[in-house]
Amino acid sequence: MATLPPLYAHRLGRESGPDSSRAAMHVTLAGPVGGLETDACLTADGRLVLLHDPWLSGATTFSGWAHQALWSDLRRARLRDRDGAPTSETPMLLEELLDGAPRELPVQVEVKSYGDPALARASAAAVCRVARRRADRDRVEVLSFHTAACEEAARQGMATRLIAWADYMPAALARWAASAGVGGVCIEHFLLHPALVERLQAQGLSVTTGTVNDAALAVRAAALGVDAITTDRPAALHRELAATSMAA
Repeated sequence: MATLPPLYAHRLGRESGPDSSRAAMHVTLAGPVGGLETDACLTADGRLVLLHDPWLSGATTFSGWAHQALWSDLRRARLRDRDGAPTSETPMLLEELLDGAPRELPVQVEVKSYGDPALARASAAAVCRVARRRADRDRVEVLSFHTAACEEAARQGMATRLIAWADYMPAALARWAASAGVGGVCIEHFLLHPALVERLQAQGLSVTTGTVNDAALAVRAAALGVDAITTDRPAALHRELAATSMAA
């Protein structure tokens, strides 16, 4: 039977509260979890606010773009729940997350930018600046759909992982990752199959997947040998998998 890889809390465990909120993190940290995953958007004054969407009305009661807003204003926004209703939760900065999470817990920071590679690169550089000031910097990994963000993080010596929603030309992907110093990929779980995982891992890439909320799908991903699984519900999924003896 396959060994269960670490379960990472997607958006800090969004089943338990608004995306990347203090409420979600509080519940997640009270149960078994192998790592935290969040999204980060660069503000006009160079801060990293934990929001899934840089278009503010998608995740908050504010409007406009995160990179055009000041943190002093954004901190007063209210996060929306999964149905779009405003909550009492307000956004966090990356520093608050890193201060509040146990130091042994890995943290994946997904850099968000809307059709702007230069902003993605600048956002990745900002994550690197925050991490560099910390003794626990090695637990931080930069994730992004943007190759520019991954390349910048790797250039600055940070662990980094490209998110891919396609299985197109894995050999070319592996060559790019090797040349850029990118150490891993996160592949959507519905694309995973043995040949793809084996080929990527044979090229030295770490392979993770998400977002998996069903125990049967988590068992399937584990059997393929992925290095971590991202889920909205880490504690509940862990309990369900424990019943199958995978997470005992």
